Amino acid sequence: MATEDDVRRICLALPGVSERPSWKQPAWFARTLVARIWEDGVLTVKTGERDALLASDPGVYYITPHHERSPNLVLVRLARIGPGEVSELIEESYRIAEGSYPFPTWRGKLTAG
Repeated sequence: MATEDDVRRICLALPGVSERPSWKQPAWFARTLVARIWEDGVLTVKTGERDALLASDPGVYYITPHHERSPNLVLVRLARIGPGEVSELIEESYRIAEGSYPFPTWRGKLTAG
């Protein structure tokens, strides 16, 4: 079972990440949001695999109507995953927040013409 303390430790070990409140909850930022506690026991992270995560285990991963318009955000029930899994999710979210995530090859070509 992962905890908020695990999330804090993992986030603050990443270069350039700082903690500050967001929506009155603990959140960690690099260039942009890396992770946020959504509510007790629930973490928000960015991922390039949201649909796959939602399909793989809806008991762990879910979204609310608030998150539907942000295709990279997913909510994670911390009690249902281990610290290793949450670390992988946070590291991916960090790469997205820093802009170093491997985006699809069409990125940047949508306005070409």
